[in-house]
Amino acid sequence: MAEWQSYYKNEDDDVEEEEGEDSTGDYKYSGRDSLVFLVDASREMFTEGEDGEPSNFDMTMEIISSDKDLVALVFYGTEKSKNPKDSFKNVYVYHDLESPGAKRVREVDSLRGEKGAKLAAETLGSGETCLGQALWCCSNLYSDIKLRLSHKRLMIFTCRDYPHGGNSDRDKLARTKAADLKETGVVIDLMHLKKDGGFDVSLFFCDIMSPPEGEDDIGLQLEPCGKLEDLKKRVRAKEMKKRAQSRLTLSLGEGVNVAVGLYVLARTATKPYAIKLYRDTNEPIRTKTRLYHNNTGSLLLPSDTKRAQVYGHKQIVLEKEEVDELKKFDDPGLVLMGSCVITALLRRCSERGVFAVCKYTPRRNTPPRFVALVPQREELDSAQTQNPVLQQHFRNLEALALDLTEPEPIEDLTKPKVEVMDQRLGPLVQEFKDLVYPADYNPEGKTAVKRKPEGGGGAEKKPKVELPEAELRAHIANGTLGKLTVPVLKDACKQFGVRTTGTKKQELIDALTVQFSR
Repeated sequence: MAEWQSYYKNEDDDVEEEEGEDSTGDYKYSGRDSLVFLVDASREMFTEGEDGEPSNFDMTMEIISSDKDLVALVFYGTEKSKNPKDSFKNVYVYHDLESPGAKRVREVDSLRGEKGAKLAAETLGSGETCLGQALWCCSNLYSDIKLRLSHKRLMIFTCRDYPHGGNSDRDKLARTKAADLKETGVVIDLMHLKKDGGFDVSLFFCDIMSPPEGEDDIGLQLEPCGKLEDLKKRVRAKEMKKRAQSRLTLSLGEGVNVAVGLYVLARTATKPYAIKLYRDTNEPIRTKTRLYHNNTGSLLLPSDTKRAQVYGHKQIVLEKEEVDELKKFDDPGLVLMGSCVITALLRRCSERGVFAVCKYTPRRNTPPRFVALVPQREELDSAQTQNPVLQQHFRNLEALALDLTEPEPIEDLTKPKVEVMDQRLGPLVQEFKDLVYPADYNPEGKTAVKRKPEGGGGAEKKPKVELPEAELRAHIANGTLGKLTVPVLKDACKQFGVRTTGTKKQELIDALTVQFSR
């Protein structure tokens, strides 16, 4: 019989156990993320930028990489067509909605640079544009997926603000298909690129895009991207979806409940778990656990197993339903402690500099905790960057997967800009050191030399007094070396060249005794 404590889940795990499911079975996830890149393949996208800047198409290929569960790459406005059953003209599905891999990354890399532009012209070409057909094709990509999708996003990359040139039928079809995608939960983002004369979103794409998801999202749709770094930041900001860890009920008192979302403002970034692969094919290995009877060798069903706990030298057998009942402490939620109703809770807590104490039960099988609700506003840095250690880790994995000679270097933004600070300060640093520290000051040394006070004031360090050899021999003969202090014994060892194996008092005494007893 298995110990029933082994069936407790770690309360810090991100994946929650579904009610009624055996904890030894597979975990159920809320769904997979998906991202479709819809890229304009018109001739304007291949025009090179000023001052050696890459073309809009080249910049787009530079950032077509994502760690999402499912990713697709679709081109529209192409001369050639490639899609399921070739139902849509001038739409080229370069990658279906599947999990990304090393092969796909290499295929996208082949479209970069001058050689990539030539390959794109041969493979795709530039033809008529019908954005509605492309959106319709993307809708079919989502509908063909049998997996459960939790987050669906579509990004449109283009430098043309009026793609149909006044064709009202094509404009209407695009608006209709964009509305259909939004109704199915697909978020449509516009990654508009720089063009001569400026990009006017109000001409057409304001009806295609999804409304801003938050206050931070509004500023991302105003100005077109003209540089690669700006485009990378915008795509990275759009990919990061803010999600509630759980939806709970905040109880302010009897009969007064408020629905709230629980968000994690900061958490430790960790490396993903290692995946076991089969040696011959490099395919992921799935493990399954089966229980067999010790005597007969027959397969045991879940109903054949029992849980047990030894208490008072007796084995207490528990049914699965009893174990589940023991693990349910309270209904999930936040219960405000110490008061029935607090008017304007967050505002008053913030004004008075206090926090609210609540009893917190995240899941049914988790013991309650006392937590503090601290009023605070979310703060994000402007760069939206990740941990540089994790970045280097994933760059190393990328180099191994793509057979690169060395990983791509990264810029560690957490390190101070020493060169810039030295240029701004100039000689002030050295002047400060000359005024504060003596000439023989060594910052790398273990101890700094103290400056003697001017005017002879203050206590001076007493000079070291050497121990006469006759006095040392007398202490050894009388066995009174233990009366001397450790610093005196250390100085004596240095004075007479006695090697010691340690710095403890008895070790120093033994070394001196052996040296002068010869």
